[in-house]
Amino acid sequence: MTDFTTLTQQAAALKTAGRLDEAIEVYRRALAVAPPTGVAEHNLAAALGDAGDHQAAEQYCREAFARGLDAPETWLVRARSLVELRRFEAAEKAFRRALRRKPEMLDAQYEFAQLMWMRTGSRTAALRAVQEDLHRLPQSPGLHLVRARILQYSGDLAGAGEALDRLAAQWPNELQLLLPAAHVATLAGRSDAALGHARRAVSLAPADGDALAALAYALLAAGEAREAAQVGERLRELKPLDQQAIALCATAWRITGDVRHRELNDYEGIVRGYPIEPPADWPDLDSYVDELGAALLKTHPYRSHPFGQSVRHGSQVANITRQAHPAIRAFPEAIAPVIDRHLAFLGTGEDPLRSRNTGRWRIQGMWSVRLGAGGFHASHVHPEGWLSSACHIVLPPDCRAEDADHAGWLQFGEPGMPTQPALAAEHFVQPKPGHLVLFPSYLWHGTVPFQDKAPRITIAFDIVPSPAAAAPA
Repeated sequence: MTDFTTLTQQAAALKTAGRLDEAIEVYRRALAVAPPTGVAEHNLAAALGDAGDHQAAEQYCREAFARGLDAPETWLVRARSLVELRRFEAAEKAFRRALRRKPEMLDAQYEFAQLMWMRTGSRTAALRAVQEDLHRLPQSPGLHLVRARILQYSGDLAGAGEALDRLAAQWPNELQLLLPAAHVATLAGRSDAALGHARRAVSLAPADGDALAALAYALLAAGEAREAAQVGERLRELKPLDQQAIALCATAWRITGDVRHRELNDYEGIVRGYPIEPPADWPDLDSYVDELGAALLKTHPYRSHPFGQSVRHGSQVANITRQAHPAIRAFPEAIAPVIDRHLAFLGTGEDPLRSRNTGRWRIQGMWSVRLGAGGFHASHVHPEGWLSSACHIVLPPDCRAEDADHAGWLQFGEPGMPTQPALAAEHFVQPKPGHLVLFPSYLWHGTVPFQDKAPRITIAFDIVPSPAAAAPA
């Protein structure tokens, strides 16, 4: 019989390789020969949580505790699963127990703050735990960084910038501090500070993609588009599939008048909307969309948006197809023929979009967004995507109006970071219930704010290419 240590090492290797189902099976085998310390239960719980089986993950965390394990990492695994199970009060207690045992567990600090922010919309509530731990550990750069991130994502850009500048000055060789300092300074229009932080980061890590992106953004905001294009091209050489690198180059080329911008951002040829197909159990699209919209509305338990996302004045729910409602579960069936049709429409070519079109694809992440009055998506790109999407399910009357305000419409081309000169959106798409809009992940995209009190509910996802089928021997 294989021993516990060997099985645990095998499972960890499988997990690292992305073979999660196999890793879980090996962790189960390890559990059968494990010493009664709770470590095996923790390992299995963590893997099950990664796989989305949060009911089982939470159960194995409790079994680990029953065996005497009291590790902060196990409390964090349990907290994450409790969040996904919508047992929020229990999740808060689990986060607190993790932090009581290890205050500098930054993932736990960040995720606990995010949960409090999403549930309450209160910056004070989101900051409370990290502020308390900073009183005890005032020299912890990690805790200061978490605090600055909370300030940034809850809307206090000035406070975040002040904190990050101070951190970057105190620890001038720490890339994880210089990069957010550059980013926030760029957002706030403090070009000199942004360039200083970004150039320092690149000097420390010349081949780091995040450092190069930070420098390109700072250069665009400072009116140095030609140098930004050069930095963007270096980034594309390092990371050819990085959609952010393509967006940076396209933005710089737009400012400098380079024709390659139009080749990349040929909106009429690369942005297209389609009605989705009603799944087999629904007689028509209208009945499916009505049921899907009602089901999605019930999945949104939060008052405010998650940290680091594009949503403003709304909420977002990840991993939406894990929901049990049949209409949500059927959504991949409704979009599959539409995606196939769009890939056929695009065809193949030499550009960054069409050169990867094998005709085969897989979904990489799927989420739902609910926007309320004043809600919108800040302009952004999806660095790890290929094709991105917005499927509109529930729309308030504002979004259906065909007027010059484009309230609630999709917009493309306005950068998500300041540029000099400022660049406006170049293309708009009116949303329609049951229609899926597909576009390259490198396109700057967002939505125009709307004021209607009725919710606007969408599902979005990214698509990446799958390898072409092998030719028969």
